Amino acid sequence: MNGVTIGQAAAFVGVTVKTVRHYHKLGLVKEPERDGSGYRRYGSADLLRLVQVRTLAAAGVPLAGIGPLIDADVTLFTAALADVERRLTEQIEELVARRDTLHRLADGDRALLGDRAVALLERMSGLGFPADAVAATREGWVLAKALAPEGFDDYLTHFEHALHDTRLLALTERAAEAAAWEPDDPRIAELATAVADHYLTDPALLKTVTGLQARTEAATRYTLIAHHGEERTPAAARLAALFETRLRAAGVHIPRPDSH
Repeated sequence: MNGVTIGQAAAFVGVTVKTVRHYHKLGLVKEPERDGSGYRRYGSADLLRLVQVRTLAAAGVPLAGIGPLIDADVTLFTAALADVERRLTEQIEELVARRDTLHRLADGDRALLGDRAVALLERMSGLGFPADAVAATREGWVLAKALAPEGFDDYLTHFEHALHDTRLLALTERAAEAAAWEPDDPRIAELATAVADHYLTDPALLKTVTGLQARTEAATRYTLIAHHGEERTPAAARLAALFETRLRAAGVHIPRPDSH
């Protein structure tokens, strides 16, 4: 009895029987004739062909190109392998770039926002801003950097200025308290006016509101950035609405969510 069975051939070559049959289906390896007992027997030439196909496939050569490659002359074979090597090198470089991105993402905020923004978020925490406010700011900045990247650095400059404003910090703390008030509390309108008037006295501070308005799709982008965060309480929503209304009344352009 000459030759080996398909199971033995697959084991010798280091592939599965299913893979050998797939090679047959694609015409990469000729299917041996059956012997007198009805079994297909793989001889040394068949095993050599299987090894060649398996090796080229493992090297990254597309299955559709393996047949012509094995049958090509030395010059064409060498050129084809060089092309395969080039494509593999490109794939390796892409994988390395993806790995580097994963390493950067492991550092969380720095990958998404950069060192300067992270330092400002840390400063917010150091100044006593609530953790949920810092988290909402972080998420809003991720959106801002993606939706209005051309103005993000300038925005951080204005925000850094705002963190040195003791009056603003006091108003911000008061606004956090106001979130728990009843929405019709008259103090909300008073606070909204006080905050808006303070912004209006400082052009640099005002740019923390207007600086990220994109040149196109302003209403959509502004709304996504400015109103991002956890769902506001009715009081907080009214405070924000009154604040924006006061600024608009003073001539400050702030897109409306329903504007086009």
